[in-house]
Amino acid sequence: MKALVYHQQEDVRVEDVAEPSPGPGMVKLRNAYSGICGSDLHVYYAPETSGLDLTKPHPVTGAMPPQILGHEFSGTVVELGKGVTGVSAGDRVAVFPMIACGQCPACRSGYPNACRNVGAHGLTSDGGGMAEFTTVDAWRLHVLPDSVDLVLGALVEPMAVAWHAVTRSGVLPGQSALILGAGPIGVGLRFPLKARGVDRIIVSEPSPERRAVIAELGADRVVDPISEDLASEVAELTDGLGVDVAFDAAGAGAATLSGLANLIPRGRLVVIALHEKTMELLPTQLVVSEIEMAGSLAYFQSDFDEVIAAMAAGHYSAGGWTDIIGLDDVGAAFGRLRSGQGMKILVESR
Repeated sequence: MKALVYHQQEDVRVEDVAEPSPGPGMVKLRNAYSGICGSDLHVYYAPETSGLDLTKPHPVTGAMPPQILGHEFSGTVVELGKGVTGVSAGDRVAVFPMIACGQCPACRSGYPNACRNVGAHGLTSDGGGMAEFTTVDAWRLHVLPDSVDLVLGALVEPMAVAWHAVTRSGVLPGQSALILGAGPIGVGLRFPLKARGVDRIIVSEPSPERRAVIAELGADRVVDPISEDLASEVAELTDGLGVDVAFDAAGAGAATLSGLANLIPRGRLVVIALHEKTMELLPTQLVVSEIEMAGSLAYFQSDFDEVIAAMAAGHYSAGGWTDIIGLDDVGAAFGRLRSGQGMKILVESR
């Protein structure tokens, strides 16, 4: 079968690999679509910033490159391993890819998303979604209702990242939000904010293309932080109070600092993006207004369930911000995304 295989920094190849068979408790999927994630870009361009050590076997799975990529994906069940119940051949599914050790302090505290040995199927495992087929443990499957197609199914994972971040923010209906960065996660933040009754959303994004996309999707106000005064726009939207919550989906120090600067007293900034560079922060900024910074990493199984339910209720759309490409086009797509062009790119594996 054809698969996109990561070998090392800036080296991915479409190769013929053996078609997998499901072991006990596993299922075989015919993969449909797999999203290119920011984590994939970190692994491709700057693996030392990815949070994963790809130079040695993963401590849970034992896997290391060459690695089939694709951890945001959907597919159709085609074969059941011994002992599998609860799913059937023909079911369309989204896959929960997170790998956790179960032994570290985060896992023992009930937060496997912050596992010290965290990994993902499609980054640190045998297989991934950017191939014709893969095998996964049956417990990882989230069956899609009829109203949620396989394109939306491939978006469940990144949308769960955004859903989890909105939960971490503690935002309430009627409050205001600032989204810093209108890439896929920035776009993804808008859906749960609107679904939860947040009626004033301002987006800060330097890319004209991305500003146009999120404006078309219905952001209340979109600002170019380079040529416009973000603070003035926030003040106008919030009657001079500042936003209740802000989200760093940009991964740039300047964006983080602007988020803190535009919060209402006791507001909260949630950092979702991975940063490749350090930044200077004067903690007094937090003290004088009792504002908070919180990290948000990945998701729980419950976030997948809630996103799928929200998709079924019509709160999500893939239109206007997703592109579909083939396996042979992934290398070029990495370059586009790295330069800030394009939005969400899904790789069709079928």
